[in-house]
Amino acid sequence: MEINQIYVNLPVQDVQKTREFWTKLGFSLNEQFSDDNAICVIMKENHIYTMFLKEEYFKTFTNRPVAKGETTQTLLAIGVNSREEVDGMVKTAVENGGSTYSEPQDHGWMYQSAFSDLNGHQWEVMFADPSQFPAE
Repeated sequence: MEINQIYVNLPVQDVQKTREFWTKLGFSLNEQFSDDNAICVIMKENHIYTMFLKEEYFKTFTNRPVAKGETTQTLLAIGVNSREEVDGMVKTAVENGGSTYSEPQDHGWMYQSAFSDLNGHQWEVMFADPSQFPAE
């Protein structure tokens, strides 16, 4: 089996503020799947999407309690094309209401930093150069 798309679904308090936050980070939206209850952020065209669903709407998809922003149920990791993009994304996130929750880490072959979005979802942003991975 091969997966051809992934949709990550996350609850949010305010769809419009979430829309503004992610578009300021430079992401496009799929308006076909966006409305007053949800926005569909395109992480990689035709492959990876994040659905930010108003919490009340999110609850219609599950019979379990929704984790609050002060808890961690998942860490989301996204790869970008350079160290500068890592730093730029985290900087833009913080400038637009997000926050950092860890210091940047440089592993030589991989550089990462992290931010929490407006709803407390934690995003690890990384750049990796596999050619620099230490030989065993």
